[in-house]
Amino acid sequence: MRRFITISLLLLFLFGYTQEQNPPNIIIYLADDLGWKDVGFNGTKVVKTPNLDQLARDGMVFDNAFIASPACAPSRAALLTGLMPARNGAEANHTYPKPNIEVLTRPLQKNGYKIYAFGKVAHGKMNNQCGWDFYNKQPVNLDKNVKEFFAETNVDGPVCVMIGDRRPHVAWTNENIYNPDKVDLPDYFIDTKETREHRARYYSDITGFDETMGKNLTFLEEILGENTITLITSDHGGQWPFGKWNLYDDGIRTPLVVKWKGKIPEGKRTKAMVSWIDILPTLLDLTNSEIPGLLDGESFSKALIGKSDAFRNEIFTTHSGDGVFNVYPIRSVRTKRYKYIKNLLPDYYHTNHSDLLRKDGAGAYWDSWDEAAKSDKQAVGIISKYYQRPAEEFYDLKNDPNEQRNLIDDKRFQTEINNMKKMLTEWMLKQGDRETVFKTPYPLSEPKPDRIRIEELKNKK
Repeated sequence: MRRFITISLLLLFLFGYTQEQNPPNIIIYLADDLGWKDVGFNGTKVVKTPNLDQLARDGMVFDNAFIASPACAPSRAALLTGLMPARNGAEANHTYPKPNIEVLTRPLQKNGYKIYAFGKVAHGKMNNQCGWDFYNKQPVNLDKNVKEFFAETNVDGPVCVMIGDRRPHVAWTNENIYNPDKVDLPDYFIDTKETREHRARYYSDITGFDETMGKNLTFLEEILGENTITLITSDHGGQWPFGKWNLYDDGIRTPLVVKWKGKIPEGKRTKAMVSWIDILPTLLDLTNSEIPGLLDGESFSKALIGKSDAFRNEIFTTHSGDGVFNVYPIRSVRTKRYKYIKNLLPDYYHTNHSDLLRKDGAGAYWDSWDEAAKSDKQAVGIISKYYQRPAEEFYDLKNDPNEQRNLIDDKRFQTEINNMKKMLTEWMLKQGDRETVFKTPYPLSEPKPDRIRIEELKNKK
């Protein structure tokens, strides 16, 4: 009991505030499709993110932050409700939480906060459920829309400012600032001229995001003062093969930095495993706002003290598809060392917008991959692994962080595999996950789906 009281007093000292003190303002800044590896503070060698790097020096970096689902609408719905997709109702992309689901900005408003949102925060019509005090849906490519609002707004109480930049979502910029010959590519990409050109454009958008973010944060922090919690993160990985729409770490792991001057240790990194469903419960906790019951998310405010590197023992993630381009539901559970993936439709093709649409600034490099596969066995293997997935996958992340060696049949890991399989099955039952397939998938027994075939299927529907 004495130890509990001591910890509680420490939390109160670090994060609490009395009625006489002002509650902290909040800034939540979201990137769109920014891979966790592709920022300076996580060790990228080419792309420059000086403002993100400075924020990392001023705050705490979470090395093991994950989203709930690697598609825009379900990811943002999980963030804003503290509930996983099967429970909030937003499972497939471009679907939204059920009307009776509470958005976790509401408790902040009940506690006296004004919520000002700019750009892509919620997805699509979910913005109508959020009850923002102000919302400007215009893209946050310039800082003037934020400045214009605050020039006309008197900030007379605590505020939560939520900004969502569309970058580096496709289509990537044509204003390329990086040399394609100098960009770094993962070993599981096919190294072609077109791939490098698209990678350079993706990196250019990341640096553009960083520049705009830096300007907006400088402006906001001058207005809001030092008693401000600033949180930067991304909704999932980039739109690259084995990234977005996949449950590999390139799809589900996200950059996350939290800064609160004088409260959160500066320049510290934590290995605590946290999920996007935990973010708003944490902010509600730090602001003494009411936390609704029966959430999937929990407060990781104790991890922010910097005294512990532990929070979650497992991370669960789900993907349920994205229209007719991506009909490939997946479930996974991840511990610090291992990951177990269940592919619900192993007898069907894995596809998505990139390989099917092949648009300039998005997936146009896929033509060069097909050409390379005519003479390169390694390219054949990469493409085959992309389109055809086994029913189960198991990875030792300590020795294989890029998830290239599926150990599902390795006798050394059968106990761990069975434990994680059981863990995932029980979790799915508790979630009420019906393993719904939302569109018609593409069987391996038929020709590989292409752009023309997709258009034909769309017209039939």
